[in-house]
Amino acid sequence: MTTPNGQHRSLLIRVARRAMLEYGLMPEFSPEAMAEADRIPGPAEPRGDQVRDLRSLLWCSIDNDDSRDLDQLTVADSSRDRGTTVLVAVAQVCALVAPGSALDEHASTNTTSVYTPAKIFPMLPERLSTNLTSLAEGEDRLAMAVEFTVTDEGTIVSSDVYPAAVRNKAKLAYNGVGAWLEGKGPEPQALAQVTGLADNLRTQDRVAQALKTRRHEEGALELETIDVRAEFEGERVAALTPERRNRARELIEDFMIGANGTIARYLGGKRFPVIRRVVRTPERWSRIVEIAQDLGESLPPQPDPRALNQFLLRRQAADPLRFPDLSLSIIKLLGRGEYVASFPGESVIGHFGLAVTEYTHSTAPNRRYPDLITQRLLRAALSGQGVPYRPDQLKALAIHCTQKEDGAQKVERIARKSAAACLLSTRIGEVFEGIVTGASEKGTWARILNPHAEGLVSRGASGLDVGDHVRLKLIRTDPERGFIDFERIGGGAAAAEPRAREPRARRPRGTRPARPPAPSRSSRRGAPRGSSGAGSPSRKKRPRTPRPSGPRRSRRSR
Repeated sequence: MTTPNGQHRSLLIRVARRAMLEYGLMPEFSPEAMAEADRIPGPAEPRGDQVRDLRSLLWCSIDNDDSRDLDQLTVADSSRDRGTTVLVAVAQVCALVAPGSALDEHASTNTTSVYTPAKIFPMLPERLSTNLTSLAEGEDRLAMAVEFTVTDEGTIVSSDVYPAAVRNKAKLAYNGVGAWLEGKGPEPQALAQVTGLADNLRTQDRVAQALKTRRHEEGALELETIDVRAEFEGERVAALTPERRNRARELIEDFMIGANGTIARYLGGKRFPVIRRVVRTPERWSRIVEIAQDLGESLPPQPDPRALNQFLLRRQAADPLRFPDLSLSIIKLLGRGEYVASFPGESVIGHFGLAVTEYTHSTAPNRRYPDLITQRLLRAALSGQGVPYRPDQLKALAIHCTQKEDGAQKVERIARKSAAACLLSTRIGEVFEGIVTGASEKGTWARILNPHAEGLVSRGASGLDVGDHVRLKLIRTDPERGFIDFERIGGGAAAAEPRAREPRARRPRGTRPARPPAPSRSSRRGAPRGSSGAGSPSRKKRPRTPRPSGPRRSRRSR
């Protein structure tokens, strides 16, 4: 099925909006939320008794080329005796988004920004996320500063958290900085214009690599996946371009892991609850063992992150071209990450993939609601106030955020598949190399390698499992529904007709997306203004969810 006149962009926006409504997400902001954003006079004042003035430091942001919602800045200080101190500045969004406000209501309903090929649906209006609460280049901003000192061996020996005034000296991009750090490209112009910043970034890179090496020694998994970006020519999807990891992406990832761990430890030290990001011990370890055996390797019968990482490192060295495919299979079998509320005195689940126990999400409050919750907890702890949420509220919020993140990922997946269906609609009958990415009673799914796209193996799927390599013939596309159907070539019995697809469950018209419980009045007592619960008893009534008018860059962290 082809799209009339190649109007892919409008179709993809229509598909994304419809999918968001199906999964209980609001594609548009309410008039109350937009009016509230318009009434905010300016950014939070970067001053106060506890606020340290760090505007003179060589702060920089590294993000995607077109990013404007800048949540964090980084800088390194190698003058300390015990090692190099890394500082991460996180936009203090909680200063402008008050609990119980219309802005908070939208954010707590969706819990995340949704990144689709043709349009980003931000968690907060762009007046905030790309302006007032963005750590924009050349602007003074209020931030949470997270600092941790790292030895040459990659061990964190001290840390601290405090509010700070910061100024972004250079807005940099992953691809440019990554190529420069790896010796594959010139020094980015924005980097060259700031005296001393190049040396500072070299220091940051050295520390990030030490942190990464240390984490892997402790069992953190070396995984490499390929994110795909839809490239448009006018209104038409012209290509699906893979975005591979580089040293700049690793730098930010390693520093964010360090900052998230620091904040989790800080809150725990203050006897505060923590919304932890966890990945449980994998239930399908036996299938991971089988994949290793198929490659001539062996793994212990019980889950062992260190053994798994050593296997991954060997495979990366032996077959770097296929390593992203292996990584994808392992990620699918590890299971999804989830949010769990933990309280002082309780045992902690930990994060299997990162080999850490003290871990939260805190460094992207413009894009993720759990980070905003954590920031409110952190501000209360720093100011000596009480916990702004009841235990039952935090437990409910953790479950709610996990569910909504899952829904958002499904929306993004549907939109990516629709974009791929648009691109592949003229290639029916072609044969591709692929890898199985999912196998269950609902169906068997596979991803082809060139272009990178995923679809249903609707013929000949019998006996396939995650990680199997297959040859696939493209037999059908439906961009409006995000469907791509393949037939397995050279193995398995092909069905006479494609396997019937189950329609996605729709939410009844007139019903509202699920949202978390509002805190009681008592939970707000003693909490600083703007850092109390996720809502209030006097919230405004939300207007009816808009009906669909018709038919990028994912920030999901580990």
